[in-house]
This record gives sequence, structure tokens and C-alpha cells, in this order.
Amino acid sequence: MTSTTLALPSRDRRVLADLLPKSLLMDIVLVLAGAGLTGLLAQWTIPFTPVPMTGQTLAVLLVGASLGAVRGSLSMVVYVGLGLVGLPWFADGASGYPAATFGYLLGFILAAGLLGTLTRRGSKRSFISTFWAMVAAEVVIYVLGVSWLKADLGVSWELAIAYGFTPFIFGDMVKAVLAGLLLPAAWHVVDRTEQS
Repeated sequence: MTSTTLALPSRDRRVLADLLPKSLLMDIVLVLAGAGLTGLLAQWTIPFTPVPMTGQTLAVLLVGASLGAVRGSLSMVVYVGLGLVGLPWFADGASGYPAATFGYLLGFILAAGLLGTLTRRGSKRSFISTFWAMVAAEVVIYVLGVSWLKADLGVSWELAIAYGFTPFIFGDMVKAVLAGLLLPAAWHVVDRTEQS
């Protein structure tokens, strides 16, 4: 008796970075570029509560979805690690240990990994599936970020949510929509190019 397994064709399990030549050097370049994009978008800052509104989460979404789980997570490890040791590329050019917001940075690492996994499994071709994958990644960031914020500031859950979640809902939904539009559009271009 034989068994057959249904699997998606390998081309459907790709992330955008898989379209580039495969080498260790390319992986290093992609990881550093992902960290650099995050550092760049972190400078787009609107001071708010103890947690500033930044473009970092948009970078995390794009990096995780474009690079995949391993390269995306490594990009965030590089971003967080270099910021901790003094590279001034956290929000507002800060560096070092950002006590109250450190949970969000840890969330970036896990969110990029989750998003890379979801993207590789097919959440990349339609706006709806991509949008919900982006929202799932943002939930990871918020669970870690708000929990850390609560513990660091010693405040109630209500206050931690008011400081670290509620003011950002609209902005992060806009980022999820933007990323949800960009990723399927990029794959549409890839598909058209490969058919030519």
C-alpha cells in the first residue's frame, strides 16, 4: 500500500528573498538590510506615551514576510543587539537598554519569525490572508510589549494597555493594510515576470 502526500509546489513556499541568488553572503546582506530598514523606520517617530509611535512595526512586518522566518528573526536579533550595544537606531536615535519598551523589541524577533512562517505557508498571495498574518504578528508584539511595560512600570493592566496598546491600534492597522497590499503586489509582479 502506498501513501501519497499533497504538498504545495516548492515555488508556492517561497518568500521574496528566495528569488535572489542563494549564498551565505546574500543571507548576511539580507539580514543586515532588514535590520537597517528597521533602524531607518524607527527614526519616523511620534512621541506619545512611554512607548513612541514609530515605523518599526511596518519594518518588522515587511522584513518578516519578505525574508522568511530565519532571516527575518535574525534581522531583528541584529537590530536589537546592535541597538543594545550602542548603535543609535532605536526610536529617536536612542540606544542601550530601553527598559519600558524592551518587550516590544523582543516581540519584533518573534513576530518576524511568525510572519516568515505564515508567509512561507501561503499567506502572501491575497490581501486578506496577508493582512491577517500581519495582524497575528502585531498581536505577538503587543502581548510581549504590553506585558513588559506593565512589569517595568509597575502599573495595572488597564494602564499598561492604555499606554502601550490603545493609542497604537489605528496606526498599526494602517501598517497591516499597507503591508497587506505591498506583499501581494510584489508577488503579482514576480508571477508576471516568471510567466514572461
